[in-house]
Amino acid sequence: MSRCIDVSARTGRRFPRARRALVALLCATLALAPSTWAQVRLPSLGESAASEISVTTEKRLGEQVMREIRRDPDYLDDPVLLEYLQSIWQPLVAAARQRGEITPDIDGLFAWETFLVRDRSVNAFALPGGYVGVHAALIAMTASPDELASVLAHELSHVTQRHIARSIATSQRQGLLAMAGMLVGVLAAARSRNPDVAQATIMGSQAAAAQGQLNFSRDMEREADRIGYGVMGSAGFAQSGMERMFDKLDQANRLNDNNSFPYLRSHPLTTERIAEARARHGSITATQLRPEHALMRARARVLMDPSVQARRRLQDLDKADAPGAGERLALLYSSAFASLQLREFARAEQAYAAGDRLRAAAPRQPRIDREWVLLGAELALAEGKIAAADQRLASVPDDGSRPRLLLQAQAALGSGESGRIQREGEALQGWVSDHRDDALAWLALSSCADRQGQPLRAVRAQAEARAALGDLGGAIDRLRAGQRLAHSGRGQDFIEASVIDARLRDLEAQRRRLNDELRGKGGGAEQ
Repeated sequence: MSRCIDVSARTGRRFPRARRALVALLCATLALAPSTWAQVRLPSLGESAASEISVTTEKRLGEQVMREIRRDPDYLDDPVLLEYLQSIWQPLVAAARQRGEITPDIDGLFAWETFLVRDRSVNAFALPGGYVGVHAALIAMTASPDELASVLAHELSHVTQRHIARSIATSQRQGLLAMAGMLVGVLAAARSRNPDVAQATIMGSQAAAAQGQLNFSRDMEREADRIGYGVMGSAGFAQSGMERMFDKLDQANRLNDNNSFPYLRSHPLTTERIAEARARHGSITATQLRPEHALMRARARVLMDPSVQARRRLQDLDKADAPGAGERLALLYSSAFASLQLREFARAEQAYAAGDRLRAAAPRQPRIDREWVLLGAELALAEGKIAAADQRLASVPDDGSRPRLLLQAQAALGSGESGRIQREGEALQGWVSDHRDDALAWLALSSCADRQGQPLRAVRAQAEARAALGDLGGAIDRLRAGQRLAHSGRGQDFIEASVIDARLRDLEAQRRRLNDELRGKGGGAEQ
């Protein structure tokens, strides 16, 4: 499942369309892969992957590609939807470890991270170093967590079998950043709706070579299917979800062969592959839509297309009929969330109140209640109704989750209460100590520090947010601003000033290493 995001340039602007075309080609091919690829534990497929490109090199390549991806406007960090995606991803990773698919040599080095992309195409893709991207439209298409788990398990298996390392092994002599740039470039090409641009892009010798190296073979796809099937079963998901997903994607491809389903184009769903999936579990059975998944699917539908026209259509779902209470609640969620994104708060509150009445009349479901309350808190905070947000958040247990942490910080800042802002700032500090790549949490911490009169802490948190997004230049600029502030005498925090100095040296060293790799001084594979 591979396609890619158009990655932004150093300034944060999108690449020109020609560059974007170059970029989409590598992920579409990257996440789904070549006939020369590797499965490390099967001698016939994978031994050479470990010998031709090291795990460390693959990790560094993945990190560099992710630096580019995180700066793209379509990189989607929605705490609620991402938390749900991770609730499916983490059991799969744990099951892969238990089964021995994740071996000790890659376990501690790879990121094992899944992330979201704002895109209307149904797709997912794997990257070097243990990163798996998921288009919001894929979540919107799935009818159950099991179907989504089947896609994630498939992509996870591409990583654990080191198919990606195998595909790029013949390019190991290129500089690391040059290879990362090609990966990002081919990713962007997959997103181009203009076939002429994509064709022009792949005419270049490097892009053509990369495409040839990174096209997964059908053997590798079958291997990812087989291993992914076992992983999702070990993780507790219904393995019939894989058959249903294949059947759904195959139907979608036949009905909508208009480049909207690159998953199918990148992964040829041969009759043999579909038959194998069915043979593992028997005939496809109907699936019942679980309400919690329905709400997250509704959220994904709103997020995958930011256009006003698309959100107007979803806003009108509050008037639509549904066969059951769960489906009706999902429609109201779509309407309320779309109205919130459109900043039409009265309409959002109307749909939300209708959902509250529906929930009150139905048997209690804690997971549904939690997701609904988080939406209500988002809505109240957007309106500046801090008391209403507090009341809604108080109606469900405090689970220490990231979405709730960020909402509580926003509510504290809105309240203006010094003691409350201090408490939330301390909670955020504890969170980022364990989650250094959480840019949203760093930004919230910066706001709390600024409101408490701690300018050095605020500037450093801004720098860490830039670093988490892969913008080393922006992070270094903020840290230098922090140094100037400390030297001016306005920042009187000696400890924070020392941290800024140390962090600046660290990031400058990182940038020097990356520049050396770009010049070809350290980009080869490590043997």
